[in-house]
Amino acid sequence: MSDPQQKLVIRNIGLLLSGKMEEPILDADCLIAIDGKISAWGREGDLDCEGATTLIDANGTTLAPGLIDSHVHPVIGDYTPRQQQLHWIDSTLHGGVTTLISAGEVHMPGRPKDVVGLKAMAIAAQRWYENFRPSGVKVHAGAPVIEHGMVEQDFKDLADAGVKLLGEVGLGTVKDGKTAKQMVEWARKYGIQSTIHTGGPSIPGSGLIDADMVLETGADVIGHINGGHSALPDDQIICLCESCTKGLEIVHNGNERAALLTLNTARELKQMNRIILGTDGPAGSGVQPLGILRMVAMLSSLGHVPAEVAFCFANGNTARERDLDTGLIEAGMCADFVLMDQAQHSGGKTMLDSVELGNLPGIGMTIIDGVITSERSRNTPPATRLPIIVRRG
Repeated sequence: MSDPQQKLVIRNIGLLLSGKMEEPILDADCLIAIDGKISAWGREGDLDCEGATTLIDANGTTLAPGLIDSHVHPVIGDYTPRQQQLHWIDSTLHGGVTTLISAGEVHMPGRPKDVVGLKAMAIAAQRWYENFRPSGVKVHAGAPVIEHGMVEQDFKDLADAGVKLLGEVGLGTVKDGKTAKQMVEWARKYGIQSTIHTGGPSIPGSGLIDADMVLETGADVIGHINGGHSALPDDQIICLCESCTKGLEIVHNGNERAALLTLNTARELKQMNRIILGTDGPAGSGVQPLGILRMVAMLSSLGHVPAEVAFCFANGNTARERDLDTGLIEAGMCADFVLMDQAQHSGGKTMLDSVELGNLPGIGMTIIDGVITSERSRNTPPATRLPIIVRRG
């Protein structure tokens, strides 16, 4: 016999954010998910809410698609040797992030740089995060850093084994545009998405990747366009925004002024849909459990972006750039959510007002694939209101 249907009903939603810049706020106070997938949303009286195996009273809080960190450097499990820290992914979940995307497992001690070794490590990393989700968080990993000596067959082998990402182009021995372009094209041919390092060296051994190499390489995502850590000169950042159509990734561990320059340029181009967010951690700056929330608040408050749009940078825009099945309120998408409210005693009349003033919201709950994965956050400021679990399946 098949397992009984799992039905999640979230009622009494105060504000439903969609993740879509074209319609960031939805007219709804209730949402239903069946077997971990979004089924319906709207007014509670118009929906079939009977038979819920899990019933949540949102208590007037805001529900948004779970946040996505587009740029992390995991290694294995919920441990990072870069900072000798355990449970950094669990802490990130408490910052409202339900999905992480690897830009390369570069902090593995003794990381192999020969072709056989780097392929083996990428496949292993893809497997262990596919088989184990720390605290329920989805980690898209197994992102090999390209090295000299790789040939087309290597990219086919990686794709056949389930690898779907390249680590940051430029972190390995391949630092010329011609070679990188060829390898990026091989990767794309076999369905592997690429990200390129942008800016000055991040750690000893890495190097400068300027606008000319970024444009010549043609990677799918311009990784940390605001520097990781050091940003390119203003004219090069503007050139990248104007001269390509790739994702413009802004990270926490970068240059805040360059982040605002990128935002303002994208707005002038009417292409803010290209903006996606990451933390670029764990790294020398440490781990930033609230990094994505802080980027939303910073870009909204200093960049004069409505908070409901800034949240789209952190979920829907990334979902579309990365071709994910999460990050948007759409039928059939994964039921990955964050419930949040205005932080206690923060300025503004509403949660969105407060974020536009530069404040972080308080996280009250996260849900992944329709399952409650965390309740009141131990990391954010306390929320004014908290969702209530009426029934838990």
